[in-house]
Amino acid sequence: MSPIHQMTALELASAVRRRELSPVEITLHYLDRIERFNEDVGAFTTTVPELALERAKSAEREAMESDDPPPLLGVPIPIKDLNLVKDLPILFGSATYRDFVAPVDDTVVERLRDAGTIMLGKTATPEFGLPCYTETAVGPPSRTPWDLTRSAGGSSGGAAAAVAAGLAPAAQGSDGAGSIRIPSSLCGLYGIKPSRGRISWAPIIPDLVGMSTNGPIARTVRDAAALLDVMTHHNPGDLFHVPDPESSFLSCADREPGRLRIARSARPAVPDAVVHPDVLAAYEHASALLASLGHEIVDIEPPFSPEIVPDFETMWFCFACMHPVDDAKRGLLRPLTAWLRERGEAVSAPEFMRAAANLQLATRLGLLVLNEYDAVLTPTVTGPPMPVGWFEEGGDPAETFERMKRYAPFAAVCNVTGQPAVNLPLHWTDEGLPIGVMLAGRWGDEATLISLSAQVEAHVGGFWSNRQPALFAS
Repeated sequence: MSPIHQMTALELASAVRRRELSPVEITLHYLDRIERFNEDVGAFTTTVPELALERAKSAEREAMESDDPPPLLGVPIPIKDLNLVKDLPILFGSATYRDFVAPVDDTVVERLRDAGTIMLGKTATPEFGLPCYTETAVGPPSRTPWDLTRSAGGSSGGAAAAVAAGLAPAAQGSDGAGSIRIPSSLCGLYGIKPSRGRISWAPIIPDLVGMSTNGPIARTVRDAAALLDVMTHHNPGDLFHVPDPESSFLSCADREPGRLRIARSARPAVPDAVVHPDVLAAYEHASALLASLGHEIVDIEPPFSPEIVPDFETMWFCFACMHPVDDAKRGLLRPLTAWLRERGEAVSAPEFMRAAANLQLATRLGLLVLNEYDAVLTPTVTGPPMPVGWFEEGGDPAETFERMKRYAPFAAVCNVTGQPAVNLPLHWTDEGLPIGVMLAGRWGDEATLISLSAQVEAHVGGFWSNRQPALFAS
């Protein structure tokens, strides 16, 4: 049997069901790796070894006694520190929330617990999930295990670093402007941003305009699909609701997608955003690979122009104000967060409504074009993983924001439209840095993306051509 951390989440679940591995043994293995390597990669903000072992012992009893155990019984899955876990501290990546304890569970946390998963701890996120990199005042930076001088991305940077470093087999993340797909690209992983309305944010976190959603980060398509099956749910009062799939997402990973019509574009909507040659190489490589699998690849003019950027900025400024901060603690905010909140607090209600309406109009018009295709291929980000500290170089938050926009202009479009989208880990630079590409699908059609992703993964080879950072093999 492979070392525990080199097994997939589904392999671990199967081994528990067959009573070949104990949930306690699995949990102890991961807790040991977290103790050894977390300081290097900055994956976890909070660990809960006692709670994890208590849950593992309960899972072990269930594995011995149940003829129909939950689908992921005994599988460690960490929770991002933007999600509430009852009675545990939650920082939201901010020093302003030190000593705050979550009063309830998010319902997605309940779903993961009901599926038998074991929470090892809370993964690092930037302040309020706003930046596309994870550097905070409450913990070390999240670093990609492929090069510890470089960022793991954000805002699910800790989650991606944990999976890529072998500190968890898969992870829960969330995505408001690329926050699953960006770190998946920078850490060489497969991540799914589901359709708007696929996963409820209940009971407290509002979905408002529906830009943000929970989703899985994993090494394999089947693991991510299995996690998506578990996380999918709706609650009364949700503002958005996508119909449930006809079959499980995991089953979609086991079927052929058929011949698809795939649009492609590498032109970003953000003015002055320059796509790095290595990213263009990844994009062309993915295009050729998809064509070799029999799919029709069509170059298109992207339907979203730079005109949508100011409206998106208005929304992002306002989102920065959603977390209440005591006036006495405002001085603890990071410069970028304070800068964003200052602008958000200056936005009037009519301005917010106009921005939301403009983005909805752009979505309606844009999807008339994109829905003619089964999927759309773009880069995930415009460059390779950047050095830790690069985004805040110089200390000017306005410049930091511009760098974020230029680095991640592709991913945020799918948060505006509500489309599902995935990162495919298909390319590495000559220096060994991962660069992903993004596939977006029709709203509600994660099934096609998962089938197509599984086809690509099978063609490339297990664990995406058997690539892994040296730390993962340690």
